[in-house]
Amino acid sequence: MALPDYLKDTSKDFAKQLTATTSVPIDTSKFTGRGFVAGEDALQTQAINLARQGVGSFQPFLQAAQTAVGTQAGLTGPQAFQQFMSPFQQQVIDTTLADLDRQQAIQRQGIRDQAAVSGAFGGGREGVQLGEFDASALRNRANLLATLQQQGFTQANQLANTAFQQQGNLAAQQMGLSNFQRGSMGQDVAALGNLGAFRQGLTQSQLTADQQAARTAAFEPIQRLDQYGAGLGRLAGFGSTAQPIDTGGGASPLATALSTATGIAGIFGKLYGNR
Repeated sequence: MALPDYLKDTSKDFAKQLTATTSVPIDTSKFTGRGFVAGEDALQTQAINLARQGVGSFQPFLQAAQTAVGTQAGLTGPQAFQQFMSPFQQQVIDTTLADLDRQQAIQRQGIRDQAAVSGAFGGGREGVQLGEFDASALRNRANLLATLQQQGFTQANQLANTAFQQQGNLAAQQMGLSNFQRGSMGQDVAALGNLGAFRQGLTQSQLTADQQAARTAAFEPIQRLDQYGAGLGRLAGFGSTAQPIDTGGGASPLATALSTATGIAGIFGKLYGNR
């Protein structure tokens, strides 16, 4: 069956347009490349920088805890109280004992004076009284010295125990701060990273939409020719040969258009074979 006359010029026009369109390479740079890949979001960059800054930030607290533990270890043992003894301990003892010695000397002189008044000076009774007084004075002096020393030891021991507890509390506090620093830093980095990833995803969605729009625009002439050729084929009695143009990276739109053109070739066979 020969082509109707009204299709001959239309078929020739289609052939010219098809040749012109397919002879020009499609500029794929308009819808490919790294420009359509979302880069690192500002919040992701901030998270990375924060993570870098936070590396080892807990170390000062950990070192302080270790120092406290070492100091605490030095406060153990039977001689730990020595470093807390008052530097004025001996001075206090000497002064107190000197006062006691003066008081006892006065009392001893009183015994002798009384013996002299009663006519017993130098006698056996005076000797007994002085012996008893001296023995008592020595006991009192020894007891007073022991009391003063015990007071000094007790006070120093209490100070040592207090310091031991304080260093233990300090070590625990510094370890807590170290753990808190690491934990809070990790939470901040994770929060920033998650927000950054969310915003990066939104940006990527926009870029993907732009990429698809650019791809569709690049293949629009071929899409138009495909529809043109399909309509021409139907008019010529070849049925519809149009296929949806895949602009998403699947089947080549150019190949689809050329497939349509192959069907149209039958038109040209009739056009030039039935002159």
